[in-house]
Amino acid sequence: MQAHLEFQFGMERLLATPQGALYWPKADVLIVSDLHLGKSERMARRGAGLLPPYDTPETLARLTEEIATYDPAVVICLGDSFDDLEAARNLSPYLARRLGPIQAGRKWVWILGNHDAGPVNLSGEHLDEFETPPFILRHIARADLPEGQFEISGHYHPKMRVALRGRSLSRAAFLMDAQRLILPAFGAYTGGLWADDPVFAGLLGADAAAIVLGQPPVMIPLKR
Repeated sequence: MQAHLEFQFGMERLLATPQGALYWPKADVLIVSDLHLGKSERMARRGAGLLPPYDTPETLARLTEEIATYDPAVVICLGDSFDDLEAARNLSPYLARRLGPIQAGRKWVWILGNHDAGPVNLSGEHLDEFETPPFILRHIARADLPEGQFEISGHYHPKMRVALRGRSLSRAAFLMDAQRLILPAFGAYTGGLWADDPVFAGLLGADAAAIVLGQPPVMIPLKR
């Protein structure tokens, strides 16, 4: 078993993995966000520069590893699973071959994101949001989250600067407070927002903390 971090959110025991996935043992649910499959293909198609075409295989290899580790009954992808709809269509035969074996025998939910806001020809449920008490899962955190609701979202690709042996390093991170949990991007070649970006000040309370990815992930309070 990999060196995950166990923590409490919404009165539930959750595990943050070094790869940036979230596992909920009681419900046997694995949650990932922002796979951005087809990112290099989309950038090349739009003339936005070339990335090595390994992002999709790398992301799917990491997802396959997480599923092999936790063998969840349910997998939930929190939106922006594809970099755009054309990338999803272009990758469809390849994705079907790679995803078929890891989807088999388990419930799979695709939450729609701002990059993939439409149906794609892949098995599983395609939903705007998904509720499984005590959590509601969506792509983008709601600014007006009702009191007492526990939200799990993605979208922002949060990251942190950490000091290690006199050097400043960038690491993806979960961000959370008493009501919100924002997942890091799981996909390869994804950028993100620093945890001190003003957008998070408008979402997270004074009790906010970050879970910085590593072996194992580490929880630290956010400076407000």
